Order: sequence, then C-alpha cells, then structure tokens
Amino acid sequence: MKLLMPVLALCVLVLFGVSLVLGPADVPVGDSLTALVSDDYGPLTLVMREIRLPRALLAIVIGGGLGMAGAAMQGYLRNPLAEPGLIGVSGSAALGAVLALHTGLAASSVFGLPAAALAGAVIGVGLVMLLAGPRGGSLTLILAGIAISAFAGALTSLVLNLSPNPFAANEIVFWMMGSLADRSMLHLWLALPFVAAGAALMALTARGLDALTLGEDAAETMGINLRELRLMLVIGTAAIVGGGTAVAGAIGFVGLVVPHILRPLVQGSPSRLLFASALGGAVMLQLADISVRLILPARDLKLGVITALIGAPLFLHLIYKTRKEQP
Repeated sequence: MKLLMPVLALCVLVLFGVSLVLGPADVPVGDSLTALVSDDYGPLTLVMREIRLPRALLAIVIGGGLGMAGAAMQGYLRNPLAEPGLIGVSGSAALGAVLALHTGLAASSVFGLPAAALAGAVIGVGLVMLLAGPRGGSLTLILAGIAISAFAGALTSLVLNLSPNPFAANEIVFWMMGSLADRSMLHLWLALPFVAAGAALMALTARGLDALTLGEDAAETMGINLRELRLMLVIGTAAIVGGGTAVAGAIGFVGLVVPHILRPLVQGSPSRLLFASALGGAVMLQLADISVRLILPARDLKLGVITALIGAPLFLHLIYKTRKEQP
C-alpha cells in the first residue's frame, strides 16, 4: 500500500496537534499554538512549553520506538507473538525504577528514577546475552529473556511486599502502570538519545530481517551475520525499552499489536514493517494518551491501562481472525 506511510505520518501530525491543544482549561486553539512561540501569554506559554509539548513529543518518541522494536522482534524470531518485553528488558528496567522508589533515590534527585531504570535495563540485557551465549539461537534468547523477566518480576513483587508503608507501595504500583503526565523536557532529552540510538540499530537490521524470512541457512548464504544481527536487535530493543520505561513506566501491547495490524498492509515485508510500525506505534500511544485526558479528566487514569484496554481486544480479534483463516 503506497499511501500507508504518508497516511500514518499525517495521523501522527494531526494527533500531535490535538495533544498540544487538549487540556483542562478552556483556551482557544489559536492562543494555545501561538503561546508555543510567543512569550506574551504568561502562564499559558509555560504550560505549552513545559507540560503539553514534552508530553506530546514523548508519546511520539516512545510509541514509535516500541512499535519499531516489536516489529523487529517479530521479524527476527519469526513469531507474531513476540514483543519487546520478551527479552526481559521491561521487567529489569521496572525493577531498577522500583528500587529507586523504594530506597528514596527517586525523591533525592530528578534523575534518580530514570537513571535506576536505565541501569536495570543495561544489567538485564547483559544477563540475557550472558545466558544466551555468543552462539545461542533465537530459542535460547527467548528462554533467557523469559528467565530474566520472571526473576525481575519476582524481585519487584518482593520489593512491594517489603514496602515500608502503603503509600510507598501505591507509588510503585501507579508508576508501573505507565504515564506521560507531568513529564518535562528533561525527561524527553533523557529518553530521546536512547530511543534514537535503538531505532538506528533497528534500521540496520532491515536487510537481515528480510533475509531471515527464507530461513537462517539461506540468510547466512546471503551474507547475513546472524550473531551480529542478534546483537544489534537486543541492544537496540534494550535502548528503546529502557529509555521509554525510564521516563514513562511500563507500557505494554504497543509493540505487540501495532505490527500485527500493519503487517498485511506491507505484504509481510519485515523491513517495510519496521518503519510502518514506528509511525503506527506513535499513533497508538498518542491515541491512548489523548484518551487518558478525555475519559476521566478529573482522575489520574494511567496510560498503561488504556493501552491494555485498546490492545487486548484488538489482539484477541486478530487471534480469532487468524484462527478463522486456518484450514
């Protein structure tokens, strides 16, 4: 579909504009947009530049990264059920953030929580690579990721169990639900380099993912270094998921559902799906973040809840459709 990319890009731009002008205050659209570039609007300028703009940009950056990582994981593993959290990075990043909240590091410094989450992601991917070994195949990578994810989940539950008071436990639980509320440009500049670096590595895997559709032996015959491909994929996924989790918490289903929806529109080409899923992921997370502000504006509805409510039914529909098409 030749118009797919332009249509997705247009959707990203339109939703970006909607996200910028959407807020609890009844402010004209023209005044809101003008306040972005003018200093004459007082508090409105501050709100637009320091609250709405970083929130809208983070939705694009994190959603795009998760969509791209999901498409890459599904292409490498040749499994439509694969998603970025499969290699354990989400769980280990969440564990790092939870430890920062539990120990008070998050309260002592604005960078305490995201730095701890990134450290958890780095340690997690290091353990996955160590367990999988330099010669391990895709199955070994999946098993290593599942093991690290389960271990990180167990330690996270232990931290929750040992929380000194219910308020600390609530803070941890709410953060793990994911949110883009109250994020600043500092959070954007922290996540952007990691997500951009991860996306660049994903883009380099495009040719190898196309070759893998013919099988590993055929891909090696075509000159694809599978060890190098796996390394780029794991590091790229870790950078994207770690950077996103560090500033927005755990957000699921984006990397799982978006490639599923878009795959028929790119004729199943993994390389084309990479870039289509990046735009599709940005669209999905923007829609989810806008929904958060429209459904219950007076309540702190979490972004991860909305992505699950949107993603789970879509995924169930895709499973039913796939099952129906089977002979």
